[in-house]
Amino acid sequence: MTSAQAAVSALELCRAQARALPAYNAGLSETLVRKRYRVAQVRKLASNENPHGASPAVAAAIRDWSARAHRYPDPACTALREGLQQWTGVDAARIVAGNGSEELIERICLAFLCAGDRTVTLSPSFGLHEIFPLMMGAQVTKVPVDARFAHDLAAWRAALAQPTKLVMFSTPSNPLGCAASRVELQQIIAAAPRNVLLVIDEAYHEYAAGPGYPDVLQLLAQQPRPWVVLRTFSKAFGLAGLRVGYALTSETELRAIIERVGTPFNVNGAAQVAALAALTDREHLRSVVAATARERQALVGALASLESARQPGLRVVPSCANFLFIDTARSARQVAEALLARGVIVKPWLEPGFQTFIRVTIGEGGENDAFVTALADVLPQIPPAPPG
Repeated sequence: MTSAQAAVSALELCRAQARALPAYNAGLSETLVRKRYRVAQVRKLASNENPHGASPAVAAAIRDWSARAHRYPDPACTALREGLQQWTGVDAARIVAGNGSEELIERICLAFLCAGDRTVTLSPSFGLHEIFPLMMGAQVTKVPVDARFAHDLAAWRAALAQPTKLVMFSTPSNPLGCAASRVELQQIIAAAPRNVLLVIDEAYHEYAAGPGYPDVLQLLAQQPRPWVVLRTFSKAFGLAGLRVGYALTSETELRAIIERVGTPFNVNGAAQVAALAALTDREHLRSVVAATARERQALVGALASLESARQPGLRVVPSCANFLFIDTARSARQVAEALLARGVIVKPWLEPGFQTFIRVTIGEGGENDAFVTALADVLPQIPPAPPG
């Protein structure tokens, strides 16, 4: 082959932004862990799934739908959006359904970000809040939490004093698990210029909602700027395998823009009927949230006992979600690898400044007990990380 005929690499053809993108850590499957580590039983505690499963109404709805599987789904998700209007109080004309809330994050970035635009988010953050803006060539400024894992409002004000196109962060925070207070949200919103799009990701809303948790929609209702609140059926509703999320928007024009940059039929028929059925079973949702809160409290207690008895240095961030963010004082990658060898999957956090932290999903009782036992076993075998 002559030099003129040399093969062309895909890396030469792709956009520079795509070439440099960090990979999203989606975690390992149970099948892969079972095969690679030769373990008989696997506890999957890395992806913040609901171990209690979906409402029985979901299975019934999917069975009824299966006779229509040969038909394309409703591209407008009409029935689902009407159900969400009743659920949230937001007009259906301002609701967008998506193939998980991740797809909606991507659509927002596609619609609003150009190369050189600036996005401000939280640190530590959900990976796609950084990856999708970078994909568009935007600059990403990350505002670190303070020593108490709360929003550093002075740092937010300084970040938002610079030209900004998009502000996006989660509450309850992923990976921290704690929620922004009403005062924190008010001050961040007030500091944001009027000509920015404000996106608040409430993927874990159902676990946190109640006394003490601020009503984000109420805070945003009178804002003179465009805003989006993201929610999902993947967590508390137990539909992670079906991939359905939704965006509540400030205006119908914003909803239309987000829809315009997506593919048609993006939410499959099974997902649409399953999500609508899940909304009808409030008792199942209450049961899941209550069980998660009980197990979370028990797991926090078990980790506190482990820390005081044998493993000083463990820190657990207060959480109102279905996971815990735990500082092991050791390499998170090493801790996670050692746990995998014992059949427990957790997520090591590799973001700079948080590389001794693991995120663990609140499982059912036996799964949480297995995690604590495995953690107690592996920590003595891993040297503490150097200070700083």
